[in-house]
Amino acid sequence: MQRTLSLILGLLLIPAVAPAVDANGALTDAERAEMIEMLDSSARDFLALIETATDEQWRWKPAPERWSIGECAEHIVLSERLLYGTALQALETPADPEWATKTEGKAEFLKRVMPNRNPGGAGGAQAPQEIRPVEGLSRDEVVRRFNESRAEIKAFVETLDRPAKEHIVEHPFPVFGSLNAYDWLLYVPLHTVRHSRQIVEVQETAGYPQAQ
Repeated sequence: MQRTLSLILGLLLIPAVAPAVDANGALTDAERAEMIEMLDSSARDFLALIETATDEQWRWKPAPERWSIGECAEHIVLSERLLYGTALQALETPADPEWATKTEGKAEFLKRVMPNRNPGGAGGAQAPQEIRPVEGLSRDEVVRRFNESRAEIKAFVETLDRPAKEHIVEHPFPVFGSLNAYDWLLYVPLHTVRHSRQIVEVQETAGYPQAQ
């Protein structure tokens, strides 16, 4: 099961050719369909990874400074709300007349960079305090909160009819720079894939508890 999911997580749907850009900054039909598929597939894979975790597996850490499955999952849930909230915040900003130049290629950059994670998180950025897993959420609470959040985000994307790309919020990490509301929404499933891979990494670490 774990190796199958590892392969699935490695096959994130990314089109070979970038979808045509809508001149007014609205999502194209292709972009909307792609994002909905990414939201669905990343949710399905994440939930499959954690659905059978025992309490011992949920809490087990590969090393004192590394996250457990439960902590990875909690981070995903907390990040969902932050990323979605940032997209909504962007939509409340005035339209930026230079949006196309400022955010050119950012969607493709996110697709290339976000799902990929060095083993053990080496070289990665530290999560901001507000999305660090400190609540100790149970698996049931993670699943409930994740499903509620993901359903809300998906419904929003399905009905979004505003020129989302015209509205920008700067990412706190300079490497990302200016991201528009579309980019922030795209960030949601890509971030889930990134940390689902981290969960797979925990499951494949020597010493991971076996289910009884």
